[in-house]
Amino acid sequence: MASTLLSKESLTTSAEALPQHAQALLTKIETQQAKIAIIGMGYVGLPLAVCVGKVGYPVTGLDVHEGRIAQIQAGDSYINDVTSEELKALVEAGTLAATTDAAVLADADIVIICVPTPLTVHQTPDITYIEDSARKIAKHLRPGQLITLESTTYPGTTQDILLPLMEQTGLKLGEDFFLAHSPERVDPGNARYTTHNTNKVLGGTTPVCTTVAKAFYEKTIQHIVAVSSPGCAEMVKVFENTFRAVNIALVNELALLCDKMGLNIWEVVEAAGTKPFGMMSFYPGPGVGGHCIPIDPFYLAWKAREYNFQTRFIELAGEINRRMPYFVREKVMRALGKLRKPLYGSNILLLGMAYKADLGDWRDSPAVEVFDLLQSDEANVTYHDAFVPEMTDGKGNIHKNVPLNEATLKAADCVVITTAHTGIDYDWLVANSPVVVDTRNAAKDVVDNRDKIVLL
Repeated sequence: MASTLLSKESLTTSAEALPQHAQALLTKIETQQAKIAIIGMGYVGLPLAVCVGKVGYPVTGLDVHEGRIAQIQAGDSYINDVTSEELKALVEAGTLAATTDAAVLADADIVIICVPTPLTVHQTPDITYIEDSARKIAKHLRPGQLITLESTTYPGTTQDILLPLMEQTGLKLGEDFFLAHSPERVDPGNARYTTHNTNKVLGGTTPVCTTVAKAFYEKTIQHIVAVSSPGCAEMVKVFENTFRAVNIALVNELALLCDKMGLNIWEVVEAAGTKPFGMMSFYPGPGVGGHCIPIDPFYLAWKAREYNFQTRFIELAGEINRRMPYFVREKVMRALGKLRKPLYGSNILLLGMAYKADLGDWRDSPAVEVFDLLQSDEANVTYHDAFVPEMTDGKGNIHKNVPLNEATLKAADCVVITTAHTGIDYDWLVANSPVVVDTRNAAKDVVDNRDKIVLL
């Protein structure tokens, strides 16, 4: 079967056939004289800035948070995937700088948008950060610039939102300026797949735009996957995360069923995973977290309604995954029931507030909702997470990390493992706890005191 991806022949590769501004920009890219500006210095933008800087391009990070700018200028990394040593080396060499002043966009040859795309309170796409970035770019747009959007969004954003704003300047797409979408594929904390070696999907608004964008990204990313349009590239990203959300929902629903049937869901998944074909293991948990899986499916479902199409699988998956924190609360109530204690007034210790093991990012973490639910039942809830010094609950109250020691465990009526951080002695944890609700199968290797463990 022929590949639907763009072949080299389908791209505009002849320098003579390219518009003047495209040729000039390609020369800058090839000689590493192109100046790069990246809007958004979060978990996508900062690693990308470092990756681009290491290649040799001068790069400037733009962010509205003055605190982030100060940390970058001091060479102090706040992102797990970037070390302070490598950041400081680039800053001291003058290769990487950071600012809050959007005027730097006028001097940039390539501008990359890496801003957040959250959901509104009504679970609809919030692309205000993208729109704000696009307006800033349009204000400073000049001939010879490449604009790429990396923020995850619904199919059509690049061409329906960004392009009209750029064209209002009077400059011509594909001749004066170039526009593409190349969705980020960052997996925070993944030491094997980084910005540099994760395949990069790219879709330009014209063949010339694709050629120019591909030439740049090939300098920083090992392999580029060019597709026919920005809409295709946007769909690729939301499909990837919707695929995960749906399969996580499937195993979460299976966990609910196994609970009723008296079966161990972890044993079922582990055994099923031994099949060498036709099986990909996903694992249950207290819900879904992070900035992609809980959000991206809603972007796709929202866009589908524009075409009078109902994404029933996607919406059902979201419903199941949102049910899991309530199931964890039920498990805590059962665990306390073993000790003949009510949830009301009991001391509950949540072990892990981050959405993913060995990271410090607790935003959109299901552990926060579990925390809120237990508090709503008037339990006394605390948490330990060495990666999260403090967090804010659903009512805006700030809570601080408590130490993990025997006194803390003895004071708890129930310990709930909500994040499977490594480096924790789970044998010791279980031995010193009255009862443990393990939502991550983190204590799977504990041999003694297994009667104290309540699995999801």
